[in-house]
Amino acid sequence: MKLIGATASPYVRKVRVVMAEKKLDYQFVQENVWADDTTISASNPLGKVPCLVMEGGEAVFDSRVIVEYLDTLSPVGKLIPPQGRERAEVKTWEALADGVVDAAILARLERVWAHRQEGERSQAWIDYQLRKVNDGLKSMSQGLGDKPYCSGIHLSLSDIAVGCALGWLEFRFPEIAWRSEYPNLGKLLDKLMLRPSFADTIPC
Repeated sequence: MKLIGATASPYVRKVRVVMAEKKLDYQFVQENVWADDTTISASNPLGKVPCLVMEGGEAVFDSRVIVEYLDTLSPVGKLIPPQGRERAEVKTWEALADGVVDAAILARLERVWAHRQEGERSQAWIDYQLRKVNDGLKSMSQGLGDKPYCSGIHLSLSDIAVGCALGWLEFRFPEIAWRSEYPNLGKLLDKLMLRPSFADTIPC
């Protein structure tokens, strides 16, 4: 398998962490989708990463689809419950974490996208997206409480998605003081960073 992505992407990191936890072999191909010479559309017509290219050349895209597929490839360390309420809980955690990242990326693009002129940038839009980030962080903290992991007592996709979201916020939004406001989230991220899957995929 070939994973097309960027080391700075939290969605790509989520897939890479899952692959490491599942002990799956793959080739990682760096791609800057913002570059003029990007070729990502040849694999993903939406022009996004991550994109998983199978041995036969078929492409699977969107991180949520990819990680769900990957979890079926190996019995090692099941990360998504097979059915029922437990499965819905894990997928909801993933949706929450990805939603926080979605909003933060929209805020960042409004600030830094090179094709938008300075006078065209909207601080109101940035503030609107960052309110979603803050509401999402609050919900994460409340949901985690004093539990060792987001969904029960074992690592799951819930924790991987949340950890990737928190790591990306530290990378791109160091001014958001979520660690002081939500120390339980900081404790979770610190614990995740002890795992090689997280330590080896720090955004850069």
